[in-house]
Amino acid sequence: MFNEGSHVRLYEVLGCQPLTAWSDPGRRFAVWAPSARSVAVSGDFTQWDGAASLQLEPQASSGIWAGVVPNAKVGDRYKFRIETEQGFVVERADPLAFAAELPPHTASVVTDLSYDWSDAAWMKDRSVTQRFDKPISIYEMHAGSWRHAEAYRSLTWSELAEPLSDYLTETGFTHVELLPIMEYPFYGSWGYQTTGFYAPTARFGLPTDFMGFVDALHQRGIGVILDWVPSHFPSDDFALGRFDGTPLYEHGNPMEGWHPDWKSYVFNYGRHEVRSFLTSSAHMWMDRYHVDGIRVDAVASMLYRDYSREEGEWIPNVHGGRENLEAIGFLQQLNQSLGERFPDAITVAEESTAFPGVTRPVSSGGLGFDYKWDMGWMHDTLQYLERDPIHRRYHHNEITFRSMYAFSEHYVLGLSHDEVTHGKGSLVAKMPGDPWQQFANLRLLYGNQWMNPGKKLLFMGQEFGQGPEWNHDHPVAWSQLELPEHSGIQKWVAALNQLYASEAALHATDTLAEGFSWVVLDDGENSVLAWLREADGERPVLCVLNLTPIPREGYRLGVPQAGTWELLANSDAEIFGGTGALAEARWEADGHGAHGRAQSLVIDIPPLGAVALAPVKTT
Repeated sequence: MFNEGSHVRLYEVLGCQPLTAWSDPGRRFAVWAPSARSVAVSGDFTQWDGAASLQLEPQASSGIWAGVVPNAKVGDRYKFRIETEQGFVVERADPLAFAAELPPHTASVVTDLSYDWSDAAWMKDRSVTQRFDKPISIYEMHAGSWRHAEAYRSLTWSELAEPLSDYLTETGFTHVELLPIMEYPFYGSWGYQTTGFYAPTARFGLPTDFMGFVDALHQRGIGVILDWVPSHFPSDDFALGRFDGTPLYEHGNPMEGWHPDWKSYVFNYGRHEVRSFLTSSAHMWMDRYHVDGIRVDAVASMLYRDYSREEGEWIPNVHGGRENLEAIGFLQQLNQSLGERFPDAITVAEESTAFPGVTRPVSSGGLGFDYKWDMGWMHDTLQYLERDPIHRRYHHNEITFRSMYAFSEHYVLGLSHDEVTHGKGSLVAKMPGDPWQQFANLRLLYGNQWMNPGKKLLFMGQEFGQGPEWNHDHPVAWSQLELPEHSGIQKWVAALNQLYASEAALHATDTLAEGFSWVVLDDGENSVLAWLREADGERPVLCVLNLTPIPREGYRLGVPQAGTWELLANSDAEIFGGTGALAEARWEADGHGAHGRAQSLVIDIPPLGAVALAPVKTT
């Protein structure tokens, strides 16, 4: 199955495996190195004496070498000693190691993965809580810089679990998404240059500590999503590159096997064993660590052979096209196999092009992801809001264009770490105007995000308008919460999360076109937008944006039903840092037709305000 590319549980047979129970001494070591002359395993159990290394035996024609080390025990470090076809001996970390040394050290570590889980209730209910018609609001974070302990030390998994659970509960996020926590040598890569696809980084504790972290969040009703990077891997000489002296995991031709932007190797998705290796990694995180989803990084770079390459620097596919057919096949296999084994988990694609069918089922020719990041919404919305409001009337199409494709895929509306790094500044720093307008614009941005169809994602620190750009060496600027403008942003995000969860019309039809309709689309002169969110059997929600600092008084809006409408949310409320100018909290639909609807109501839309209204519930 491994050689034909269909094995999805390599973590049960390759790498370092216990002979009986995890705690017993003795381990079986197995590694894929088909071009090696010989393979041995060396480590603490051989005093790192090359001459004393245990020689492994080839397993028929599989390319796998295996053998038993009877005295290997938990905590022992080890590497494989590989004699290449050319007669050189190279030392490599275990590609399927469950643990690794703390960087900059690079040996693999024998570890114990036994753990008693206490999240049965969460796992049982996950098939309901992660459905398309449920609220999903994701807090993206970098584990090492969310909060620091003494002397700028990052928190361990054990230290992080309780305060993070408390914070996510208070602010209303349903999930946390972690930047890659698979072992990586360079801290400044944030985990996106992965060397250990089966090992949580040693920076924050043992593998079982990470299990405890996931378990603790599950017991508080919070899901865990992991960023996962099957698009490329770094060229560190202890890791996967030219593993057995030949291009094994990567393509041999640099026009296929070398990424010019990231200076890293590109996986050879046409090789059956490589597909098994990567697919099994994703399966392991869901199986052994109970994670609730994976977000696949840099999907666009996988889909196109000419990604970041000039003419003459890439090789067309067998049909002469630019699509990477092997990568497409791998992603389909990945999503199909995960869907069969973990139907209640989710997969998300970070895909920045218009590649069709990213979230269409594999059976219908799609890639099979559950969700795709809406990079177009992010780009267009930020580009629009960064403009001075006086000029926004001339760029109205930027803020409305999303409705042309909003239901072509299942989307996550994300404002991620990518928008607040590499000199881009923080979100609040992108906003124009004086400080009051900057924070009002930020509240407006979040109102737009939460009231539009699609699941939500926000990077840590942005939920309170952190001023500095994110720096992985420094914790989130929590002290800014002492300032009312920042605490107001945090309260607004918490209110939006509560609104999103409590009003079914705002989440039940996140992926359905029939749940969205424009009320005001074309008032570019006043920079006003209004739309309705609806769901069967639920009260509709009217969402209204005033994208200028000028109050729009006496503005008539068509609504679908008569009666009293009440205010659900107002970004301009004083508690959030606004002017508090919207005095009324209830309005009567007066029977005048407007915007193609028989009923309408008249409201004062606050400056740079996002408001939500709904019919008063009848008992």
